[in-house]
Amino acid sequence: MKNILVTGGAGFIGSAFARMMINRYPDYNIIVYDKLTYAGNLDNLLPIKDNPRYAFVLGDIADRETVRRTIEEHEIDAIVNFAAETHVDRSILDPDAFVKTDVIGTYILLDEAKKAGIERFLQVSTDEVYGSIEEGFFREGDPLEPNSPYAASKAGGEMLVRAYHVTYGLPTLVTRGSNTFGPYQYPEKLAPFFITEAIDDRPLPLYGDGMQVRDWLYVEDHADAIDLVLHKGVPGEVYNVAGEHEMHNIEVTRLILKLLGKPESLITFVADRPGHDRRYALNCDKLKALGWERKHSFEEAMAATVKWYLENEWWWRKIKTGEYLEYYKKQYAERLRKARKGSS
Repeated sequence: MKNILVTGGAGFIGSAFARMMINRYPDYNIIVYDKLTYAGNLDNLLPIKDNPRYAFVLGDIADRETVRRTIEEHEIDAIVNFAAETHVDRSILDPDAFVKTDVIGTYILLDEAKKAGIERFLQVSTDEVYGSIEEGFFREGDPLEPNSPYAASKAGGEMLVRAYHVTYGLPTLVTRGSNTFGPYQYPEKLAPFFITEAIDDRPLPLYGDGMQVRDWLYVEDHADAIDLVLHKGVPGEVYNVAGEHEMHNIEVTRLILKLLGKPESLITFVADRPGHDRRYALNCDKLKALGWERKHSFEEAMAATVKWYLENEWWWRKIKTGEYLEYYKKQYAERLRKARKGSS
């Protein structure tokens, strides 16, 4: 296993994985394959762009010919599939894009991997496929009950991964990660969204009562877990990747404001989104049995993340224009207007 195709490798977690693999394995070639939709960003790969063992291919995983040609030309041994539409809010507004990428795109990747005799196919999934849990922790064998179009599309992709292993013997692996944060995350997700908005003293639109619970996982720990599963995971198995640090959304928001020295008056409670899961929580004993351990505490990782966004305005300010502003208006403008009206 020397030539690894990292689909969606210009995105947040995918680029962290690509940077880590280049630095960790001097004999590996990393081929990043990305459609460069709004969240794909070649700036995320600047630290490795001049490395001779890195290559970039512009392509859609739903484009069979480009996928096949890339596998052949780069003599790909393993595929790690990060390519996905990932934001729940956007999936509610436009489910079509999620089904095309997360389901159909995954199918095409699997089919071409089967034809090419790929050694390992790792599907990067999410804890959201389980649905919400009031108490306890989800284990890998628990039923999937996705509640958003995003979660459903990821679950659909997973079912195809399972089918290709059982039916065709493709050596597949699945990781289900918890709520991931860190540098280079597109500023639509809670942490980078609230960090960058608070830097500019703008209101932070917090859904509902802010008491939704998420398990927070630093991106470097997540990438490290995927590397471990790729090398040591048992084909056909699923592995939960948990941050093991549960926090209410309002607690995370207050911590961000504290780290930035900003007032809590920036918090603005707005109408909740439809089908908003109340709590996610994972048991990751199976992953730990492979030898994985978190290397970063939540508090240290969030402080480092806030510091990164403060020091890298060049990266995120140019993102928060154009398409981003249109999405912001569609998702938050009316909610914020009603919240202001209700508090006046």
